Amino acid sequence: MPCALCGDIIPTEVARCPACGAWARRRDFRAVGVAVFMLLGFNAFIALGSGMSLVRLLDPLREATHDTYDPALTGRAIAPYTDVFVIGTVMAGITGLLYLGWLWRAYRQAPGPHRHRQAWVLFGWICPLVNLWVPPRVVYDVWVNSGRFRAAQRHLVGLVVTVWWIFVLLGVGLSRLFSHSGVQTLADARYSVHLGVAAAACQALAAALCMTIVFQVTRLQIARDL
Repeated sequence: MPCALCGDIIPTEVARCPACGAWARRRDFRAVGVAVFMLLGFNAFIALGSGMSLVRLLDPLREATHDTYDPALTGRAIAPYTDVFVIGTVMAGITGLLYLGWLWRAYRQAPGPHRHRQAWVLFGWICPLVNLWVPPRVVYDVWVNSGRFRAAQRHLVGLVVTVWWIFVLLGVGLSRLFSHSGVQTLADARYSVHLGVAAAACQALAAALCMTIVFQVTRLQIARDL
C-alpha cells in the first residue's frame, strides 16, 4: 500500500515506510480520517443545499396573504424537504459510525490524561442525558492530548468543540421540529420554512466544524513521532 505521507509503497510485512519512516498504523488512521472528512463534507453540502432551496420559498410566502395562501400547494412544496432531512439523518448516522471508529483510534493514540475511560467514546453517545455533555468532553480531551498546546490554544480548542456541539444539538432539535410542523395557515408555513432553514444551517455548520476537528486531530497524531 502507498504511504499516506510520502506516497512510497510500504510492503505488507513492514511496519514503517522505508522512505519517511511513518508507521503503517498511522497510514491507516489517516485513511479513516480522510474518509470521515469527506463524508462530513458531503453531509454539509446536502444541508447547505437544502437550506438554500428553502430560502427560495420565503419570498412567495412573504408576498402571500391569507386570501391567496394555498396550504395544499405549500404542503406539496415543503414535503420533499422533510424527505431530504430524513436522508440527511441516515447519512449522518452512517458518517457517525465511521466517526466513532476514528474517534476510538484517536483516543487510544492520544496520551492522557483523559477525564473519561475509552468505553465512553461509544457509550457517551447512546446513554440518555449523559450524551448531552460527555461526547464533547471526550473530543476535547482527544484533541488537546494529541499535541502540545498553550493555555490560550486550549481555550480556543474548547471554544471550537463547544460551538460544534451546540450546532449539533440545535440541528437535531430544529430538524425534529421541522418534521412535525404544519402549513395549515400562512403563519404556520412561514414558521416551518424558517425552522427548516435554521436546521439546515446548524447541520451544515456542525458538519464543517467537525471536519475541522477531524482534520486537526488526524494531522497532529500523524505528525507526532515523525
